[in-house]
Amino acid sequence: MLKALIFDVDGTLADTERDGHRVAFNRAFATDGLAIVWDEALYGELLAVTGGKERLLHFFLHVRPDLRPTGDLDAVILRLHKRKTEIYGEIMARGELPLRPGVRRFLSEARAQGLLLAIATTTTEENLIPIWDALGPDARSWFQCVAAGDCVAAKKPAPDVYEYALACLNLTAHECLAFEDSENGFRAARAAGLATIITVTDYTRTQNFEGALLVVDHLGEPDRPLTWLAGVPFSGRFLDVSAAAALFEKP
Repeated sequence: MLKALIFDVDGTLADTERDGHRVAFNRAFATDGLAIVWDEALYGELLAVTGGKERLLHFFLHVRPDLRPTGDLDAVILRLHKRKTEIYGEIMARGELPLRPGVRRFLSEARAQGLLLAIATTTTEENLIPIWDALGPDARSWFQCVAAGDCVAAKKPAPDVYEYALACLNLTAHECLAFEDSENGFRAARAAGLATIITVTDYTRTQNFEGALLVVDHLGEPDRPLTWLAGVPFSGRFLDVSAAAALFEKP
């Protein structure tokens, strides 16, 4: 029986990557006096590296070493990432990046039906504050477990953050359903033994989600139907918690 839902954040609860984190990184570069601009295509490639600090390190070491700042690279990365997080929070606070379709409805239904909620993300907990604000008052308290940032050493696609969330919930993978948007996230959830529903973004639509329970473009709303892409056949206009539980528990 389904007892808990575990959500990724970036791209899953809000479509944050292209118009949120990417923009914030670029503004952080500018404030630090660096002539670096991550365009949409480049950022799509960089998303193959999980974690903001890890993404910066990969860029400076392997993509554009000619743009590597002088001085202690680790210190520079920490400074850039801190400033980027602040800018990202400002973007979210202005309401420039709304939640993805169906997210607030789905979470409200899950709470009403007594399901436990958890977060499993590589983004920092500070980056989650705008998400709580977008969901509503006291939204942080909706989640019994928040596995975020550096709570585990190995980032997705390693299963560590999901295993951490399962231990926090004191549940097995067979009692939980994961929600992801990317192949790395799906691989992490699957390696932890979790059935997974995928809501793709423009960046992840062409990635490999073979074996996912369901792949759709978003959770949908009564007036904004979802599009089924792969997985268990689903003909509904939107995915509600009862339908998700039925898919999960179907033999």
